[in-house]
Amino acid sequence: MAVESFRDYLQLLDSRDELNRISQEVSWNLQASAVTMMADKTDDTVPVFETIANPGETDARLVGDPYRGARRRPWDRIAAALGLPDGLTGDEYYETVIDRLKSPIPPTVVDKEAAACKEVVQTGENVDLFEFPWPYIHAGDGGRYSNLHTMITTDPDSEWVDWSYHRTMIHSGTKASVLFLAGEQTPNLYYYKYERRDEPMPVAIAIGTEPAVYFSSVMWIPTGRDEADYAGGLKGESIELVQCETNDLHVPASAEVIIEGTVLPERRLDEGPFGDYFGYMHGPRRSMPVLKVDAITHRSKPYIPFCVEGAGTGHDLNSSSTMELACVGPDATLGLRTAGFNVERCAPWRFTPRTVYTVATDQSQQGYLHDLANFIFTTWGMLHVDFFVFVDSDVDPLDQRAVLEAIALNADPDEDFYQFGVETMPKVPLNIYQTPEEKGDAETGTSKTKTAKAYIDATRDEDCTAVPPYLGDEELKRDARETLSRAGLSLASSTEGDR
Repeated sequence: MAVESFRDYLQLLDSRDELNRISQEVSWNLQASAVTMMADKTDDTVPVFETIANPGETDARLVGDPYRGARRRPWDRIAAALGLPDGLTGDEYYETVIDRLKSPIPPTVVDKEAAACKEVVQTGENVDLFEFPWPYIHAGDGGRYSNLHTMITTDPDSEWVDWSYHRTMIHSGTKASVLFLAGEQTPNLYYYKYERRDEPMPVAIAIGTEPAVYFSSVMWIPTGRDEADYAGGLKGESIELVQCETNDLHVPASAEVIIEGTVLPERRLDEGPFGDYFGYMHGPRRSMPVLKVDAITHRSKPYIPFCVEGAGTGHDLNSSSTMELACVGPDATLGLRTAGFNVERCAPWRFTPRTVYTVATDQSQQGYLHDLANFIFTTWGMLHVDFFVFVDSDVDPLDQRAVLEAIALNADPDEDFYQFGVETMPKVPLNIYQTPEEKGDAETGTSKTKTAKAYIDATRDEDCTAVPPYLGDEELKRDARETLSRAGLSLASSTEGDR
């Protein structure tokens, strides 16, 4: 069974000896993030900081990168949270998640008395964001952040409720700035609907939700589809929601903390800089929309999860990179198949979230791949992904060595590298190769587009000899594993990924 709450998830990790409860007092000011960064870099257990210096009246606790996966099998913790069997290969995990996404389950609504997130209710003058120990994550950050949460809002023209995640920088007891990059679903609702009508956008931020809620929030669920339904599909049963205190939104009832408020039209506060997922402190500091907080409800002694972004790109795993691989990858694969493309798997480049994706397909015709790339770059909100690599269906996109080998052997630098030079295509301003001038529009957060998007055709030519057939012989692989086992060798230490 899938876990029912964030606390259940922490207990699950504890039962698997994958949790480190730290009772020694730790500061939210860089110390918690430093410990988390070292745990990320050394593939250690997930740290829970039970005693925070100056935690505020809530006596809240911090959890560092709770969804970060193990290096060789990064999907295992996500699978366990969803109640999936242990030991799934990468292929098996992807197909199981895809099957669940094909069967969404609508949420149910519970009474406020039954909702754990309503144990403490604060409204009006009692609201104070600084009663919580929001972490200061990187030296040089513009402020303290909540950066591992689900933001909930609704389309003013329909019944569609959008779940997403956008980092939020705390400014005062009742104000925060939110990173809204035009081209993404929630920012588009704000910039192109609410703000143009001079209307405040109702929002709720759910922190420490049951895992299926957060997993669906990071997926590429199509516009107009409710993530709550897909979270139910991932979980295998309905997500319980409860109505907010100050607006009509419904939020996950088991959440640790709920922040209710509105994003104000034509109002901006500074946001950033922030040590982002590219591994560098990006800039410049820019103006972003203002969240005005109207109410906060929470559990007693709530847990606040956070993610340490950018602590050595290419080396460490964190919650972002793990969920990109274990959540976005299966959803993207399903999306491409649903659109009619013959895709074996679409997966992110390991350890570097939101930068490069690999697509395995048995269609190597240049026109087909160009149409597939055009669909990806123009249909989805692909702000964060700069380029794709197309490989043959027998190449595992989760195996970076195999992908690099395909590029080295099959991609002609003169013929197989393609660029989409569309000047109007939105581009995220977090890339380190853009100059401050190119980072562009402070009103909507997107850059002026130095370049656009690119893809590499690393598929084999039709007349190229494929890899030796014995490399795909499953019976031979099984015999080899048994031989290694009889020799006393651990498969976990002698294999790469799930091979």
